[in-house]
Amino acid sequence: MGASPREPFTFSHRLRVRWAEVDPQGIVFNANYFTYFDVAVTEYWRATGVRYPEDFTRTGTDSFAVSASAEFRAPARFDDEIDVSCRTSRVGRTSLTLALEIHRGDELLTRGQLVYVNADVALRRPVPWDPRLVAALEAFERHAPERGAARRGEPTVDA
Repeated sequence: MGASPREPFTFSHRLRVRWAEVDPQGIVFNANYFTYFDVAVTEYWRATGVRYPEDFTRTGTDSFAVSASAEFRAPARFDDEIDVSCRTSRVGRTSLTLALEIHRGDELLTRGQLVYVNADVALRRPVPWDPRLVAALEAFERHAPERGAARRGEPTVDA
């Protein structure tokens, strides 16, 4: 038997699709997948022991989304139970990439990526991540995130 399709993910959060999230076609409206990603990211921070926003703002920084993408494979429908998996796939000097997947059972519905940059709140300029945050993420993940600048073609603000 092969590895689970969710094996690379240490964290997953279950949601139930609500009526307000479906469109006239009876499927989840595409923008709502980004809301699901956002819920999973919030729960991911909690699971890793990172307190958002406190652990960012105490150092005078915060994270800002610079890229968001989703690939839709199959639709979710009203009342489906879906699992939104999240993991840190790459940590750069000032940016961080989160990989996300949404499954209904073993079926992959959506795959996505969010890229955040760590920035000085007052100056809105990129600054390196707090090493304590990076250590917490690396300790939590089953598979260590890639380190360093993004691969060619990936969005980044790392110097």
